[in-house]
Amino acid sequence: MKYLILPCILLASACAKEADQIAAANIGPNPYLGVSCKQLGETELQLAQNLEVLTAAQKSAASGDAVGVILLGMPLSSMSGNDKETDIAITKGKIQAVQSAKLKRGCAN
Repeated sequence: MKYLILPCILLASACAKEADQIAAANIGPNPYLGVSCKQLGETELQLAQNLEVLTAAQKSAASGDAVGVILLGMPLSSMSGNDKETDIAITKGKIQAVQSAKLKRGCAN
């Protein structure tokens, strides 16, 4: 029985994370400092929409991994490249960078 615990833990850790558990990548505000307030608002909206799409895809990957682990013992979605963790982290980081640039420029929300 104790020999099954480690493989189970390893398989569970290989599963796709839920989107809300993914930390933002550090992008920094520099790419957006020269952008107008209007463009920052449009960029933030576009990034937020992209994050929603990525979040839905990640939720699907996490569900697929759970089913794969239960049925076959393997996180199939993560193994097939459906895990969007990196894209979500970058998008969250870009949103934070845009928000930081908006604050520095004194843009209204």
